[in-house]
Amino acid sequence: MSRCILMSVVFPACAVICANSFGADEFQPPEFRPLWNAAAPQATGETDADKPGVWIYPATKNANGAAIVICPGGGYAIHATDHEGVQPAKYFNSIGVTAFVLRYRLSPYRHPVPLLDAQRALRFVRSHADEFGIDKHRVGILGFSAGGHLTSTSVTHFDNGDANAADAVDKESSRPDFGILGYPVVSLSAEFAHQGSGKNLFGADATGEQFKSLSNEFNVSAETPPLFLFHTGEDTGVPPENSVSLYLACHKAGVPAELHIYQQGPHGVGLANEHPALAQWIVAAGTWLRQNGLLVSGARQAIKGEVKLNGEPMKWGTIAFKPENTNAPVAWAMVSGGKYSIPASSGTTSGKCGVVVTSMGAIAPGPTKNNAYTVADNLTYEFTEGSNSLDLDLSDKN
Repeated sequence: MSRCILMSVVFPACAVICANSFGADEFQPPEFRPLWNAAAPQATGETDADKPGVWIYPATKNANGAAIVICPGGGYAIHATDHEGVQPAKYFNSIGVTAFVLRYRLSPYRHPVPLLDAQRALRFVRSHADEFGIDKHRVGILGFSAGGHLTSTSVTHFDNGDANAADAVDKESSRPDFGILGYPVVSLSAEFAHQGSGKNLFGADATGEQFKSLSNEFNVSAETPPLFLFHTGEDTGVPPENSVSLYLACHKAGVPAELHIYQQGPHGVGLANEHPALAQWIVAAGTWLRQNGLLVSGARQAIKGEVKLNGEPMKWGTIAFKPENTNAPVAWAMVSGGKYSIPASSGTTSGKCGVVVTSMGAIAPGPTKNNAYTVADNLTYEFTEGSNSLDLDLSDKN
């Protein structure tokens, strides 16, 4: 009996110690800025819910000039700000990207109010580019779930700004330079649509035409920016057909896009901490940003050339140009019949690169002694603006 009493006394004491050790006064909230100095357009009140704005997470280490507006999900009814806003923001800070977590207006506000808030956030970031050390041409948007729907709407509905606007923010473009979508609501009209998001966005009496108007698989155009999408096969709340439909629309329109569908994971996984496969999605997104030239300034350069191995054109292999600047994209190509060509869209920026050449062996109907192997990894090449060419004459002894 006394042992039980002792435990009942010690446990609360420990709880008090722990609470004091991690007190609320240690939390330093990030800076919040409203998107409009006066009342926001169509505002119906004066509470925080009526005042859209952004929490600012500057990249304090290795800032590279890229920025991202993050739209947490919540069915247009709530904001999942922590695991779909703050936590991703800190990852992007770690790779040099300044993040802005968006507080956009929710139901009972209806379309187009959330879109106005997202567009304003993109304009706001660009209008404060000098203050935050941001490249206006590398400003993107990320959204999860219903925030993913807001993102899919933002990448398909935008304008170049109003050069004659009295408000300097409104002079800026609302077109994102890239979009990242996590388990997004995309369609409001298909059989896999998320009905709750549609009703919160348009109201209980919305028509089929209204739902279709913001089913963004129908709104992709050649002007849609590059997109990265991830989803899970086990998501029953917002099925993966949403991401698939948007990817296919991008592919048809010639918009660069990358889609990852992971087998495991329910809806709302956020960063999926400690899951050995699913937690890799945000690392893949960071790599995608790099390979699309979004973590570095400067134009990408094309290169072409020939590769000989032991005096003969290399039959089958690869060549990679790996920049000293690890934010710059790696330029990579297959070598076939001794030739390779990398267009500017897949090239790297000006600067010094290491060059790695790999032989992929022989093209044969069965196993051969010609296994894949690195032919050379101690070469360098410096990309310059304009024409780039590198011919190599290598041997197995390089």
